[in-house]
Amino acid sequence: MFSLFRRGPARLTPQQAHQRTGDGEAVLLDVREAPEWKAGHAPGASHLPLSRLMAGAPLPAAAQGGPVVAICRSGRRSQEAAKLLAARGVEATDVAGGMTAWARAGLPVTDQGGGGGVIA
Repeated sequence: MFSLFRRGPARLTPQQAHQRTGDGEAVLLDVREAPEWKAGHAPGASHLPLSRLMAGAPLPAAAQGGPVVAICRSGRRSQEAAKLLAARGVEATDVAGGMTAWARAGLPVTDQGGGGGVIA
């Protein structure tokens, strides 16, 4: 049991994350920095950079009170974010492979203006 705790929250595939957040079961929280977010993110995702999360910033309103799925570019920052959120008492997990895997899976990516985004 303790070995499971040390590993942190379970990770989701991009497809699992898309389904859970698309169904309203959880909120997708992008923890990349602002320039990365502006270049391309999952439609409907909330944004809070890991640097601000680490500084104690509150979750965006849409991500409060329910499960959160964290995502970043490759999965490293989102895994750290999920651990931080779990320590705050939030039901949190993250996306293995991040936005890179999300885009590779053919899932939607949008830019700040609502057009086709890129993963920066």
